[in-house]
Formats: sequence, C-alpha cells, structure tokens
Amino acid sequence: MTDTILSSASKEVAIGFGRPFVMIGERINPTGRKLLAEEMKNGDFSRVAADAIAQTEAGAHMLDVNAGIPLADEPALLAQAIQLVQSVTDLPISIDSSIIEALEAGLGVYQGKALVNSVTGEEEVMERVLPLVARHGAAVVAISNDDTGISEDPNVRFAVAKRIVERAADHGIPACDVVVDPLVMPIGAMGTAGQQVFALVRRLREELKVNTTCGASNVSFGLPNRHIITGTFLAMAMSHGMTSAIMNPLHAEVKSAVMAADVLAGADADCAAWIRINRDPDAPARERRGGRRRSA
Repeated sequence: MTDTILSSASKEVAIGFGRPFVMIGERINPTGRKLLAEEMKNGDFSRVAADAIAQTEAGAHMLDVNAGIPLADEPALLAQAIQLVQSVTDLPISIDSSIIEALEAGLGVYQGKALVNSVTGEEEVMERVLPLVARHGAAVVAISNDDTGISEDPNVRFAVAKRIVERAADHGIPACDVVVDPLVMPIGAMGTAGQQVFALVRRLREELKVNTTCGASNVSFGLPNRHIITGTFLAMAMSHGMTSAIMNPLHAEVKSAVMAADVLAGADADCAAWIRINRDPDAPARERRGGRRRSA
C-alpha cells in the first residue's frame, strides 16, 4: 500500500501514486511574515483564520500550520492555531515545527490523523520525533538531511531518507506513513537543483515506494516571475513521481500547472476537475477564478 491517509475529524485525504496531487497550503507560517508573527504572539489569530479559509476556498487539500516565532511560547501558540484552524475548515493539517514540545502540544489537541512536519536524519531527532509520531498514530515528513547538513549529492540524500524510513519501521511506522522531502534548493543558486530532485523523487518512488513532498516555493527564490518557475517545477516533479507539495494555492500560475499535470497524468478522471474550474458555466464565480476542486 502506497497511500498516505491523513484526516481531520470529518474529512480524509489520500496522498498516493496515481492520485490527484495533494496541495498543502503554506500560508499559516509566521516566518518572513512580520505582521502575522506579531499578531500571533499577541494572541490575535484572526489572520490565521482568514488564511485558513482563503486557502480552503482556493482548493488546498491540506493546510500546513506553523507557529515558529522567536521568544514566543511556540507550543501554546501552535496548539491554539491548530484548534482555531480546525474550527473554520475541515481540511487535515500538517503540524509544522522543529520543536518537539510544540509537536506534542499540537498533536495533543489535533482531531484526526495529522501529518507531522518533520523529522530529519539526525539520531537525536529521530529518537525524539518518531516515538511521538507512533504514539499518536500520525504520519511524518522525513527531510533528507542529517547532522552533516544538506548534501549536494542526491545519492547521499537518498541514503538519509532510506535510513529514516527504516528507523520509522523500527517504531512501528509503516513506509506509507513516511512522506519524504527530498529538499528543493533555489535553482538560481544551484543550476542542477531541479535535476537532482527529479532523479531523487523517481528513486524514492521506485525503490522505497514512498510518497514525497517539498517546500515548492524554495525552487524559485530570488527569481523574477517566480510563480511560473514554481508551477513548472511542480509539473515536472509530478511527472517523476512527486505526490504532494507545501505550496500557495492562491497563486493561479502554480495551481493551474498542478491541475494541468494531473490531467496529463490521468489523475483527473475525465478531466472533470479541470473542466469544472475552467469551463463549467454553472460553476460559482469563485471557482472559475481558481477555487476549490475535489479533494484527493
């Protein structure tokens, strides 16, 4: 079984080979968003709610929720944010933190089967995060770097991913509940970044038979007209086996590229989602502008 099944209290999403690509909304993250960070730190979650609703209406299948704010009580903030998001949308959540106490707090209040973002290949990190994931029956994002850093050699990154998958199995977490992030580097700084990810994603699919994800916007960092680069990258990554990404569904160029790739890969049965969004005269105006499509 290759499907990674995630759920909220009332909705289930499957990440898997041959299925529609799963778009994980990235916007509930205070990193680089000073106003959002300040509001969350002060207990104002109105922008979090608005971002959750907007991404849901734009067609996200899941939402990534991060509360990493310097000098703030991240565990408390993350738990509050997750509870609020679950009160305004039924989408499953990716609980995003590098702080084990924050992950514990988030999982403690979460209703459903969450995706924990993330675990790396460092021994100490695996031994802290994987038992927590197993205890809560969650799935986990495995980031393919370890205590040596991020290797430019895709073979090394594959080896790290394999080690995490094997260690997860030792804790009773099946491979279908490990979603590997091959690490996307900015193409403007590393000209081979795209080629490396495409080759690595194919190996992860064929050899480890695991689903994959990435922080899609990283690839276009620093470039002009970056959403075209991001969308094209995702379409190409999908052709090599990538099954999900943390991305902004509000960017029409990126979302359209993903949906078109689903059509061409045969993952959008009868082109129904594409037609509904792009041609159906009875579709709500919001959907024709880039709104919700059927969940995976």
